[in-house]
Amino acid sequence: MRRGHSFVTMKLSNRRKGGFIITSGLELTYTPEMEKAMHQSHGVGYAEYARKLNQRLKVEKKREKSHKQSQEVVNEMDRQIHR
Repeated sequence: MRRGHSFVTMKLSNRRKGGFIITSGLELTYTPEMEKAMHQSHGVGYAEYARKLNQRLKVEKKREKSHKQSQEVVNEMDRQIHR
C-alpha cells in the first residue's frame, strides 16, 4: 500500500514598506517530509521561510555556500581524475 502525499500551497501577497512594494511572489508547494527536512536543515518551516525575508536570505546564503563547496569538491575530483 502506497502512502499518498499531501501538499500545502502558500502564496504571499504584495506589501508596502517604506515607499517600496515588496513582491514576494513566493508560491510554495511542499510535503510534510519537505517541511521536516527544512526544519532539520535550517531550523525554520516553510511558512516562516515564505513570510520573513531575512530568514529566507539566511537560508539561501547557506544553500549557496553549500553549493559552492560541493562544486569545489567536484572540480577537485575532476582535476584528480584527469591528471
